[in-house]
Amino acid sequence: MPLPAENARGLGSQLKDSIPVPELSASGPFESHDLLRKGFSCVKNELLPSHPLELSEKNFQLNQDKMNLSTLRNIQGLFAPLKLQMEFKAVQQVQRLPFLPSSNLSLDILRGNDETVGFEDILNGK
Repeated sequence: MPLPAENARGLGSQLKDSIPVPELSASGPFESHDLLRKGFSCVKNELLPSHPLELSEKNFQLNQDKMNLSTLRNIQGLFAPLKLQMEFKAVQQVQRLPFLPSSNLSLDILRGNDETVGFEDILNGK
């Protein structure tokens, strides 16, 4: 005599195999956007860069940091870039109150940007 759990499991698999269940999401050219699974769609995120240098300029600071860390690693060894990265993370965690914007002056000092004046300093684009 089969156990009730086995019987229920067997019945569920029989029902699944015998009753066709339509998909919950439509497919094709008229597919609706599923907000719960995919989130809000943003046209800005789907656009490609309009110029080949735009992507390079967007990632300039990241590329500059990578180049500086690799140069530092070649000159001083593995410990120097690791120490600098730990200092970067520690400085980025220090913030003002949530409603006050932070200037991240200490991060600019570590990167060596404290003596330069750029568009982000004038237009406050950080």
